[in-house]
Amino acid sequence: MSQIYDEGTIKTLEWQEHIRKRPGMYIGKVGDGSTADDGIYVLLKEVVDNSIDEFMMGNGRKIEVSVSPENVSVRDYGRGIPLGKLKDAASKMNTGAKYDSQVFKKSVGLNGVGIKAVNALSSIFTIKAIREGKVKEIVFSRGKVVEDKEIAVTDEQNGTSVIFVPDEEIFKDYHFRNDYIEGLLKNYTFLNPGLSIFFNGDKYQSKNGLQDLLDENMDSDPLYPVIHLMGEDIEVALTHGNQYGEDYYAFVNGQHTTQGGTHLTAFREAIVKTIREYYKKDFEPSDIRSSIIAAISIKVEEPVFESQTKTKLGSKDIGPDGPSVRNFVMNFVQKELDNYLHKNQDVAEIMLKRIQDSEKERKVIFGIKKIAKQKAKKSNLNNRKLRDCRFHLNDAKDDPRTEESSIFITEGDSASGSITTARDANTQAVFSLRGKPLNSYGLTKKVVYENEEFNLLQAALNIEDNMDDLRYNKIIIATDADVDGMHIRLLLITFFLQFFPELIKKGYVYILQTPLFRVRNKKKTFYCYSDTERLSAIKEIGKGAEITRFKGLGEISPDEFKSFINEGIRLDPVQLKKHESVSQILNFYMGKNTPQRQEFIISNLQIDEDEL
Repeated sequence: MSQIYDEGTIKTLEWQEHIRKRPGMYIGKVGDGSTADDGIYVLLKEVVDNSIDEFMMGNGRKIEVSVSPENVSVRDYGRGIPLGKLKDAASKMNTGAKYDSQVFKKSVGLNGVGIKAVNALSSIFTIKAIREGKVKEIVFSRGKVVEDKEIAVTDEQNGTSVIFVPDEEIFKDYHFRNDYIEGLLKNYTFLNPGLSIFFNGDKYQSKNGLQDLLDENMDSDPLYPVIHLMGEDIEVALTHGNQYGEDYYAFVNGQHTTQGGTHLTAFREAIVKTIREYYKKDFEPSDIRSSIIAAISIKVEEPVFESQTKTKLGSKDIGPDGPSVRNFVMNFVQKELDNYLHKNQDVAEIMLKRIQDSEKERKVIFGIKKIAKQKAKKSNLNNRKLRDCRFHLNDAKDDPRTEESSIFITEGDSASGSITTARDANTQAVFSLRGKPLNSYGLTKKVVYENEEFNLLQAALNIEDNMDDLRYNKIIIATDADVDGMHIRLLLITFFLQFFPELIKKGYVYILQTPLFRVRNKKKTFYCYSDTERLSAIKEIGKGAEITRFKGLGEISPDEFKSFINEGIRLDPVQLKKHESVSQILNFYMGKNTPQRQEFIISNLQIDEDEL
């Protein structure tokens, strides 16, 4: 029977209905707040962006942000939205001052959507504008006006106030993490010296811009003082450390472009070209950029981003009459970095030694790498170790669903068998370890190629040359909930921190939570992830509750596993807290300081009274 297609099938959605039906188009993934790119942080960012734009135009040097379980509040002290247009600014799509490039020449938000998305996705959204002794306030719920107050007289300072509550119909069981918010707000201050942001009473500000950003994010002392270069509409900072990999922070008009774009590509290229010309030697790009930590911020008229969440710059040109982004960045870096190196010979010598050390290590590894690649090919990675997802097997890189791709790293045939059977084969891959990985702490990168398990894991992730080729958006460590499983988890995290720290710093690595208990009777079944949940389930079921303690992943049937690794998946992101040093962490947990670790374990030991 064919489907009826007539006038009645044509639907027109109101603006708020469209946003609520397709929130991913406006805020990226919805999420529950457990990862930094979840939608609730985008809501906050969209509101703060407007306040930042006011500061960038010379209005308001203070922003107050408050986040509590009850609501989110943002108050700036700029000019305040014109009172007569307050409702339009908050609820009419494609409405805003930023279409007038004279008012907001180099703004973060240009499409008049951001704050409307916050409005539509909030159960309560209150916006208030104060201008020259008058105040206008409107209250919305899910994008619809609840209360439209008359303009009143006030003695409050000029500015705009937004208070919102993310809608739990959209954001299930959400929670804000202060460390994610702190990182977001601190970046705003690094990019806007002179701005003060108060977050729940704590004050953040920066005097030295991107230099402060690098100082904040380095986990050990740099090899030489941060090179900090500033020009009109561009600022860069860079140094080298002793860690593996490359670490970049890229911004456009104050927006943290976590996925880079044309400006970051040009920056990386410019560093290589400038250093080659300065030392008059054709160094390999990987040797020049190995262990670099750098930041770039540029301002672009009417920037083009590759998504509404503005994480990757697509603009080719700085402005309608300006040079290309590539030439703008290239010319600045070539001139200013070359001048700096000529004026600071001591820094130039340290940089040269760092590059030469990287070159030596690469040459040592070269022969080992060739043999390792042959071994990986012979081992038939895709059949024996890796059960890939269909999108990658079919090389469907342009399919938007590849952004959902993940890989489970597990140990043992029973565990990998259960996950392989239960997974979504379109987007979820499984890599099976053989036994416990080697403790890689203190070893050089040679071990990545000399150790078969590490070599095959690196090949599966496709991270041998750089992180740009990473094949999965989530790397999920799935081990048993026992001592051996915890040890394997620790060894894998050590491997990533030691040789591929960007994977953890950029939030790609997760721990799979699996239930510790199953509590059931003939009518109900509860899967419990803690003793608290177990006791609650027993209380609800009452007498006759059957309790199963899962010690290994292989004990969970594939049918049960489906709900734990698909829609109901629980993941803990592996994170580094601010000011935590990778080298210090690895030394403490994986080094030879056994007595100190024993003391730490004893002092932090928690005993479950219910099991005594």
